[in-house]
Amino acid sequence: MTERSGEVFDLGYQHYEGPREGRMRARKALWVNGVRTALGLGRSSRAKILPTLLFVAAIGPAIILILIASVADVGDQVPEFAGYYQIVSITLLLFAAIIAPELLCPDRRDRVLDLYLVRPLTPVDYAGARWLSFFSIALALVYSGQIVLLIGLTLAANDPLEYLRANWLQVPRFLGAGAVLAIFITTLPLAVAAFTTRRAYAAAMVIGLFVISAATAGGLTECREAHGGGSNPQGCERQAGDAAKWFALIDIGQVPSHVNRMIFADDAQARAAEPSVVTAVRELHSTVPVGWYILMTAVPGLLLLWRYRSIRL
Repeated sequence: MTERSGEVFDLGYQHYEGPREGRMRARKALWVNGVRTALGLGRSSRAKILPTLLFVAAIGPAIILILIASVADVGDQVPEFAGYYQIVSITLLLFAAIIAPELLCPDRRDRVLDLYLVRPLTPVDYAGARWLSFFSIALALVYSGQIVLLIGLTLAANDPLEYLRANWLQVPRFLGAGAVLAIFITTLPLAVAAFTTRRAYAAAMVIGLFVISAATAGGLTECREAHGGGSNPQGCERQAGDAAKWFALIDIGQVPSHVNRMIFADDAQARAAEPSVVTAVRELHSTVPVGWYILMTAVPGLLLLWRYRSIRL
């Protein structure tokens, strides 16, 4: 028989006596990590390509509009703040469909959620912090484009101070409209990503919903050639008849745009080349597109929360 022996080593272990920042500190750390992940910070150069393209997609149209206004005498024909959102909203939705799943899918695929929850976090805290991470990025992008546009148009005006006096009300309008757009393009892709561990599947689902809904709504609301064609409401008989104004709501890409047009007081510049879907929705009472936006944002948001409250780690 051999006698067991053992030794105890004093490695200098000390109890932590510093401040315990608790749950809010964990939420903040998760938010910072989400922002860095979405922007590709601390990762390879390849991971930064899509965020860079997203920034260009948000700022590029504003720069182009400034150049047009500064070199051409086109007056009110240049689309400004309302027209800017009409140009970039669909592009931002497509990029959000690709980038947003990066915040949720890898954590579930690699089964690291339980490591996050070792900290004083709940699954709802996790989902909320991830949502806020991408919302912060989306809001910064839509506001940065409008701020660049405001500065550029002001400097390009013959009398910058007079231009600011005449257009200062556009500032609260584009702030409100930007929040409407950022909430939508954040909630929908993350809600879809919550139900899969594959980023490509989530992106394909959101883009597919966008393309199919746009094609369906456009086909049902398009005017027949025998009655003038195009989107001209005068003498226009749409494919779906009187129900076309309701079918127009199907177009997912236009959901925040309908609300933004009302925020900008139905800007005449943005109405010049609007598609048939927009023309059809104008026939509805203003509460309908607003209620539809709330529904299309609240339902995916609730699904996102439900998914993480019921998930089994």
